[in-house]
Amino acid sequence: MPGRHSIKLPFANRVRAGRLLGEALRAHAQRRDVVVLALPRGGVPVAFEIAEAIDAPRDLMLVRKLGMPGHAELAMGAIAFGGVKVMNPDVVEAGSISEAAIEAVVRRERAELDWRQRAYRGDRPAPRVEGRCVMLVDDGLATGATMRAAIQAVRFQQPERIVVAVPVAPPDTVAVLRGEAEEVVCLATPDPFMAIGCWYEDFPQTSDDEVKALLARAWEKENAATSRA
Repeated sequence: MPGRHSIKLPFANRVRAGRLLGEALRAHAQRRDVVVLALPRGGVPVAFEIAEAIDAPRDLMLVRKLGMPGHAELAMGAIAFGGVKVMNPDVVEAGSISEAAIEAVVRRERAELDWRQRAYRGDRPAPRVEGRCVMLVDDGLATGATMRAAIQAVRFQQPERIVVAVPVAPPDTVAVLRGEAEEVVCLATPDPFMAIGCWYEDFPQTSDDEVKALLARAWEKENAATSRA
């Protein structure tokens, strides 16, 4: 919960933020049904550290932000697999964005979503989430549109519980997500918020190669554990 943990901002980097979240989520180490799903790309190194801390399997939750035309950094919505689309009506209205402009962005981002699915996962089947405690992780939230799309996409698959875990987000976004997930763990809720990168000392863009390398390490570890069982 915001205010529950004594956190000094800014975070050094995503790895440090992930380790701090892992400490905050220790109670989940007692559950054998947890799966940690990262929102790529920035959420992957954070999720990797959480999964290490609580000894849980990890995978991806592929979601794409729908950037506002002319201001791509501002999310007017987000999409996820399964045809899920979540919009921020306030942003759409304020920007007077037409339905045609929205659909053009949706088509472009859906193509990118399909590409990332093939590039990151190859032929590996999607993780099973039905009846499980699903932990959705990102490196921070602004509007929360991508996380809301992720929650909806996972909810369709009937998990037992959804936990949102992020290092930093604005208070109003956390309040919205508390109405959509069973649990939200956010280490810091600065107000005013500004941009996610403002709350990290080192915040480079996470590369596709870094995502693939972290996933390969995680899946190799899980395969080894399965072989020993």
